Amino acid sequence: MNGIEKITARIETDTKAEVEELLQEARKKAEALRADYQSKADAEAKAAAQSGQEAAKRQAERLESAAQMEAKKQMLAAKQACLDEAFAQAQKKLCALPDEEYADLLARIAVKAARTGREEIVLSAKDHKKVGSLVVSKANALLAAAAAPEAAGKAAKSGGKAGEILSKVVTGASALLQGTAMLTLSGETREMAGGLILRDGQVEVNCAFETQLRVLREEMTAEIAAILFP
Repeated sequence: MNGIEKITARIETDTKAEVEELLQEARKKAEALRADYQSKADAEAKAAAQSGQEAAKRQAERLESAAQMEAKKQMLAAKQACLDEAFAQAQKKLCALPDEEYADLLARIAVKAARTGREEIVLSAKDHKKVGSLVVSKANALLAAAAAPEAAGKAAKSGGKAGEILSKVVTGASALLQGTAMLTLSGETREMAGGLILRDGQVEVNCAFETQLRVLREEMTAEIAAILFP
């Protein structure tokens, strides 16, 4: 899923501007908190001066420590908000692709997720109506195009993951060419922003954008954070 795996390339200037705005706001709040706690510390230190400078110092240190902890919490919350926004923008851009490019993306996702070449493609109601037939046509064309005569030999020899992928391609494409089976468009639709669900009987593979981006976020949080917060 090149369109999803290259998410960092889709975070553009407008997203970074929103990120900077959130960070600036967090810094202001953190500074205000420090100033507030410092003011309280000064007042208590002055009031406690008569009863002992050491007690006043300890209290000031406690207040300063509390201010630092609160500031860290504010910054963490701001960074989380930035990540939320980055992934929301990524999903929005994926869903806003031109129809042809969007159908290409869904077709590639379907082919990658297919195991037998006989699955049903389930889309959102909007995508079903708009690009459903195109997605199925492109996905089956990809399977057929990949079924060159030498692919069968490679599938038998390569073994492992490569052999599994080639075998899947050959199986799906052969079924398509024989007219016995192919990826089909389900009459059912699902609630999702974009992407698809691939279904073979009771077995489903969830390739909805929401699901894929959630998984991607778990895998790429550190990398994306390094881009947003250098």
